[in-house]
Amino acid sequence: MSSEPVTESVIEPAAQAQAAPASVSAGPPAGFVAVPRLLAYAVVVLAALALLVGGLLWQKLGHIQEELARRSADSGAQAVEARTLARQAQDLARDTAARQAVTDTRLSEVSLQRTQLEDLMQSLSRSRDENLVVDIESSLRLAQQQAQLTGSVEPLLAALKTADQRVARAAQPRLTPVQRALARDIDRIKAASVTDTPGLLVKLDELVRQVDELPLLNAVASARAVSSQRPASAPADAKPPPATLLAEWWRRALALVHEEARGLVRVSRIEQPEAVLLSPEQSFFLRENLKLKLLNARLGLLARQLESSRADLAAAAAALNKYFDPASRKTQAAASLLQQVQGQMKSVELPRVDDTLAALATAAAGR
Repeated sequence: MSSEPVTESVIEPAAQAQAAPASVSAGPPAGFVAVPRLLAYAVVVLAALALLVGGLLWQKLGHIQEELARRSADSGAQAVEARTLARQAQDLARDTAARQAVTDTRLSEVSLQRTQLEDLMQSLSRSRDENLVVDIESSLRLAQQQAQLTGSVEPLLAALKTADQRVARAAQPRLTPVQRALARDIDRIKAASVTDTPGLLVKLDELVRQVDELPLLNAVASARAVSSQRPASAPADAKPPPATLLAEWWRRALALVHEEARGLVRVSRIEQPEAVLLSPEQSFFLRENLKLKLLNARLGLLARQLESSRADLAAAAAALNKYFDPASRKTQAAASLLQQVQGQMKSVELPRVDDTLAALATAAAGR
């Protein structure tokens, strides 16, 4: 399109050049005419070069257009392919999102089930531990009451050992403080010095049984058996003479009369006149009062009223020393047994299991 004006501009100078010589030939000289021709040739050459360059440019532009068309077609195909891939990717992403949503839903359900299962297991474990704690606390309180009633630490010690074994079998970390408290209480109870109440009760029962057998200080001594010395046994066929038999009979009779006479009169030193003036009826009530004092001491010991028991035992010891024969072996044995009871009765209180009960309360509270 741009080559047509160039051609016209080249033809016009050529026409002018052709018309010029007709006019110039008449006028200017030959040297002057040669210059326009050179110019015309130069213009023609330039026009030819311009045409050639224009053709090359047009060809190159055609190639560029073809390349652009080809690349545009390729870009369109790639765009179509990209749209297809994008659509497929969207479908795949949509499918993946749906599967992910289903997976998330199932995962949340599994997580919820796992949480519920863990809660159930913890509740079961916690309920088992709570039941164990409640059972141990009840057994310890019952054992402590039994120890208070009997005055012995054996029921409490047995309950503590049983509780320690149950806690060890449970093997729960939250019960570790309870196990430590049980160990401390067991050691403290083993080291404690307490009154042997069952042994004291047995001794008091023995004293009550011996009261009826104790001899009073003013009791009349029984006639002692006459120690007779038999003669050497003679042969069966030998008969002692009558004079020997008569002398032996008189000797025995005199010995019997002598013993009876000694039994009628007693000479003894008694520091308490009221002990001598006791009548048989009064001696019965004396024995019953002594039994009542011993029984009161026994009841006071069971009720853990040690001061009252000591007072009753002191009164019983005073009555025993005042109204009963101190030379009798039975009286001496009863006095010795009574002194043992007084010496073994201590004022030490029974140990308590406060540490274990506090640990059980903490474990039951879940702290």
